[in-house]
Amino acid sequence: MLFGIYSFLTAALFMDLDAVDVAFTEAAVGAGVTTVLLLSGLRLTNRWEHRPRHGRLVPLIVVGITGAALIYGTMDAPLFGDPDAPAHRHVAPRYIEQGPQEVGMPNMVTAVLASYRGYDTFGETVVIFTAGLAVMLLLGIQQGPSASPGRAAIGDQPVLRVVAKFLLPFILLYALYVQMHGDFGAGGGFQAGVIFATGFVLYALVFGEGHARRVVPPRWLHRLAALGVLIYGGVGLVSLFGGKAFLDYTVLAHDPVHGQHLGVLLVELGVGVTVFSVVLAIFYALSGRKRQA
Repeated sequence: MLFGIYSFLTAALFMDLDAVDVAFTEAAVGAGVTTVLLLSGLRLTNRWEHRPRHGRLVPLIVVGITGAALIYGTMDAPLFGDPDAPAHRHVAPRYIEQGPQEVGMPNMVTAVLASYRGYDTFGETVVIFTAGLAVMLLLGIQQGPSASPGRAAIGDQPVLRVVAKFLLPFILLYALYVQMHGDFGAGGGFQAGVIFATGFVLYALVFGEGHARRVVPPRWLHRLAALGVLIYGGVGLVSLFGGKAFLDYTVLAHDPVHGQHLGVLLVELGVGVTVFSVVLAIFYALSGRKRQA
């Protein structure tokens, strides 16, 4: 709960710094779904730790080598906030000056992440998909005690049920708004996917996980996660077949700016589908398991 409060205060700080998109992400992920996932994971832990089955030397060596490599990599990076950094002298002015003409989006963050840095965002989407796949392979999505239709994780609370039933349509509708309006305002596929998944997590906590699994069966989630990655990559392949570079959206329409809008809309849809599926799959994997003795 303290981590959730800290994330909420951090989101408020980002808002004060006019970093609305970052604040949006921190509020949805840090203060929202991460708190629920941590509580779901803590529900599976015991009071005392089991004796490890393997030695501690090899993990210590791996962590030490990884940490040393990360520290060595940061030594070559410019200082934080350095105005003479290459990103501030060359990259940022180029995006700010040419972005409105080349991409035509009021939200500069979406223009950079989905268009100029489409490769990076595609890699992040693949990382999210891989993380969800790893969780499903390690834990699996099992039928646990909380999966019975009539049992809710927080008990039978009539007032909470009425309030949640009133809020759920607005949460899902707001997620769709964030998904479709990310090129003009704060938001995008990542935030929309987390908000959409949060709505179903709330539904599972209040009305019972069994009801949520009937609405979105677990067998759909790995297919939806892969579908989101395929949508993103498919847009890049269409660009290649059209004679342009990978993820060059100008080939998608006769007007290059319209092509940028269509390409960003499609890749953000792929990101939203993958993020929604992975977040909900992780929740199912944690909440459906029995506590080990």
